[in-house]
Amino acid sequence: MVKTTQTEKIRRYMLENGSITAVDAMREFGCMRLAARIDEMIKGGEDIRKTMVADRNRYGETVHYARYSLATPVQMKLPI
Repeated sequence: MVKTTQTEKIRRYMLENGSITAVDAMREFGCMRLAARIDEMIKGGEDIRKTMVADRNRYGETVHYARYSLATPVQMKLPI
């Protein structure tokens, strides 16, 4: 049985959902280092867009986080 890597799972998630945040990655895949996985994807040839989002946390404070999306999905060495 071939194990799917976090990077492959994240790529598939981005294709299906349009974008991903660190909270999404942690909740869906237990990935604590989304930026590292995104870096692997960039080095593999993906064109990734990073958008900084401002939102409010449960205490009403403004917080900022990154939302990553595929600019143009290309075939990598990762299966879909």
